[in-house]
Amino acid sequence: MTGLLATSASQFVDWSATYRLFARERFDAGAVLDTVLREVIDLQPGAAPVVAAIDDTLVRKWGRKIAGVSWRRDPLGPPFATNFIRAQRMLQLSVALPYAPGAARMIPVDFVHAPSPSKPSRTASPQAWRTYRQQVATARLSLAAVRRLAELRQRMDTKAEAQQRPLVAVGDGGYTNGTVLTALPERTAFIGRVRADAKLYHVAPPMEFGRRGRRRIYGAPLPTPEQIRLDASIPWQTVRVWAAGRWHDFRIKTFAPLRWRATGKTHALRLVVVAPLAYRPRQGAHVLYRRPAYLICTDPKMPLDQLLQAYVWRWDIEVNFRDEKTLLGVGQAQVRTPASVQAVPALIVAAYATLLVAAARAHGNRAALLPAPKWRRAAPPPRDSTADLLHEYRAQLWGRALGLPTFSHFAPPCTPSAKSENIRPHLASAVLYASP
Repeated sequence: MTGLLATSASQFVDWSATYRLFARERFDAGAVLDTVLREVIDLQPGAAPVVAAIDDTLVRKWGRKIAGVSWRRDPLGPPFATNFIRAQRMLQLSVALPYAPGAARMIPVDFVHAPSPSKPSRTASPQAWRTYRQQVATARLSLAAVRRLAELRQRMDTKAEAQQRPLVAVGDGGYTNGTVLTALPERTAFIGRVRADAKLYHVAPPMEFGRRGRRRIYGAPLPTPEQIRLDASIPWQTVRVWAAGRWHDFRIKTFAPLRWRATGKTHALRLVVVAPLAYRPRQGAHVLYRRPAYLICTDPKMPLDQLLQAYVWRWDIEVNFRDEKTLLGVGQAQVRTPASVQAVPALIVAAYATLLVAAARAHGNRAALLPAPKWRRAAPPPRDSTADLLHEYRAQLWGRALGLPTFSHFAPPCTPSAKSENIRPHLASAVLYASP
């Protein structure tokens, strides 16, 4: 909040109206993010599916008077111990915007506060405990994800160019459950991870004519995903997918259609077993292998390369979380009311999404025009980072004020000399390349 006031030159006037803007729900972040969604859809014409990643993140808070703060499991804690932190829980949806064959950047299009209800005291009345249990049942993260996916599908249906485009939602194992999979909106598929020991079944054969009884849903049991991975009689397939800045050949095994009791008869599923990737932690080190992945998809007819590519794109939502918290300061505003807790982080996320869309519309994946530092010219990154975009934004705002109508050769190299000199720093370089 202080940064917003200082940026708008309002630090010396009454700022109570600015706080009321958020505390009294006068700012609608959904309208801004809806514009971002429309721009993302316009930038990827055609009938290709819209890939959306869904995930939650924690914003650390310690105040006991801040709305939505509770004890949470620390995801950054060591694997041998469970740590707990006090934090707020946020739920985000990001839509993939392709900028090159196989490559895409995730753009946030939804950001909401998903708190847990406060637990009553031990001496509370039975009615208070019944109300608490009802609130816990309705505040589950899976139900919140279903509501946000349904709203995203509804927002897409209001746009003529996106009504017939399928929506592919991608989530991790926390969202791959019956609550989410049985309540997906129309024209929506889901890709998620399952356990290695998940119990899967064949699709039951058609009922014989004249036979009495209920129609069977589950056929004979299938091997678990881990058993399918280890079964030498099932051949491996190779699928080419863009990941980590280059093309990779993934080895997979697949089976479809099948049933899973978590979804019942709602969906016939496809199972994809992804072999662990080999990597070297450093040059000359032994080859190590990551863990295998077990994916299910509610659309058995989806092409395998499209299915696996959509799941690989999901990782970019983690990049969104890192940029939002470390570069843009999501969660740093000292606000306490429920309306402000929702509106202030959503404003920052909306500004972040607008920056990414503006960069994509202007120059695609390479929008930064500032000369790259010398140590990055040999191996330029495949796309501009958020820090590069912030530097470019600052350069366009302040460049002319610094007397820099263009950015070519604005920091001339120093003449080599046998005796070093105390060189004064270049003001323009210091301002435009400084971290925010």
